[in-house]
Amino acid sequence: MSSSGGGGAGQQFRYTQTPSKVLHLRNLPWECTEEELVELCKPFGRIVNTKSGVGANRNQAFVEFTDVNQAISMVSYFASSSEPAQIRGKTVYIQYSNRQEIINNKSPGETAGNVLLVTIEGVQASDVTIDVIHLVFSAFGFVHKIATFEKAAGFQALIQYTDAPTASAAREALDGRSIPRYLLPDHVVSCHLRISFSAHKDLNIKFQSHRSRDYTNPYLPVNSSAIDSTLQPAVGADGRRVEAEGNVLLASIENMQYAVSVDVLHTVFSAFGTVQKIAIFEKNGGTQALIQYPDASTATIAKEALEGHCIYDGGYCS
Repeated sequence: MSSSGGGGAGQQFRYTQTPSKVLHLRNLPWECTEEELVELCKPFGRIVNTKSGVGANRNQAFVEFTDVNQAISMVSYFASSSEPAQIRGKTVYIQYSNRQEIINNKSPGETAGNVLLVTIEGVQASDVTIDVIHLVFSAFGFVHKIATFEKAAGFQALIQYTDAPTASAAREALDGRSIPRYLLPDHVVSCHLRISFSAHKDLNIKFQSHRSRDYTNPYLPVNSSAIDSTLQPAVGADGRRVEAEGNVLLASIENMQYAVSVDVLHTVFSAFGTVQKIAIFEKNGGTQALIQYPDASTATIAKEALEGHCIYDGGYCS
């Protein structure tokens, strides 16, 4: 009786290896992020360390769980599953590592680069918004991109600057410091920043959302599933949108001959009052936006003034 396993599973796993709490992942997408590794592995247990970009093609990684049983559960799950482990549609091959822990050859994050890895200690992910992070780190230079995620180490963010000197200046000034209290909710007692350099050079941001931003691309689509719940219009029991007056407008933009960015909408809707939040997204093949005012009366005035009108002359973007 063969012990090699059948079909794709036999190629994906080596059953003869001694189990280890460190798993070796192969055939990863190019520049696979630490966040993507954690997303794949975290259903099986707590991850204490990762090491990505391993191998000549930088398409391998190591992931270390708290204990060996968590690693065994992940290997066992995908060994018996009809669906292989995947990241970005690529099949990922998983096996036990020969090592029992991940040891970084050099002090992690000491090689200066243009991307910072920031661990925000003492807070939950919901306590610190991406806008607050942007405000704090923009004091040292233009922030290109931000990606936030949760890991065993806590709430973390990757922050991309133009170059290593700018990132170094920000790290020098902020490492070990706290985010100002007035930018945080009242219940947060302390909030310390622990900052190192990331091996990343260019973050891969696919959507603007409450977890990630690309400040170099105003036309990047907004991930509608990630829109702040306070920006969601009310829905009645019949599933239809409730037309009761509220402080959030839902705008459908028709005849899109020109691109409409968040900045364009902010200019148009700010004429009637302070715009607190804007989210643009695609739905049913058309472009829509949610615009939030401080109160319903301001939103009502803007709705009555702008309904049916066009952003550009010639009937464009109505």
